[in-house]
Amino acid sequence: MSLRVVIADDQELVRTGFAMILRSAGIDVVGQAADGLEAVELVARLRPDVALMDIRMPRLDGLEATRRILARRPASDGGERTRILILTTFDLDRYVYEALAAGASGFLLKDVSASHLANAVRLVMTGDALLAPTITRRLVERHARRDAIHADTHARLAGLTPRELEVLRLMARGHNNRELADRLRLSEATVKTHVTHILTKLDLRDRIHAVVLAYETGLVEPAVRAEPEQ
Repeated sequence: MSLRVVIADDQELVRTGFAMILRSAGIDVVGQAADGLEAVELVARLRPDVALMDIRMPRLDGLEATRRILARRPASDGGERTRILILTTFDLDRYVYEALAAGASGFLLKDVSASHLANAVRLVMTGDALLAPTITRRLVERHARRDAIHADTHARLAGLTPRELEVLRLMARGHNNRELADRLRLSEATVKTHVTHILTKLDLRDRIHAVVLAYETGLVEPAVRAEPEQ
């Protein structure tokens, strides 16, 4: 069954280009929106698997559109909520945090390659979270404030098993489920079970918040990098 995607961007050429890339990768683009309000309506009507969401759009920006879309949980049909993948030319830290708080499953800059874009759509559908590498570096190096972490968070961390802590550390280093399975010599099903237990015990919404928490609590240290700030 093909993945179904809605693209929301105020630039027609961008929407068209993304649609061509995804369709050539076998991903079904079921709708396109030129602003946030149209995106909210399309997602509610079409129930796509993933929505590619620009941030700066007229009438309603992508962050508020994301909040409204994810606030609409499926009622009695038991369906999955649409996952939101933010695509933007802006990598400002405040946008990253606002996107995470809004419930986005991923955040990519528009300079990604065609293959990376298609892979990103597939990745968020597996339950993985996704951040552009440059954004991940800025996130962990500039915003890992351990003094803001409550004692109950550390208590929940202490409730993880050694294997769950190992999985969390590797998640924070950017490994997806398949890579975790290969590295730990486990099945992907077992890895998914560990990830589910981690999210439940830490009371977290998704993997991306688990990664942030791992850095904030000092479970994982940011890598020291010598390259100059862009």
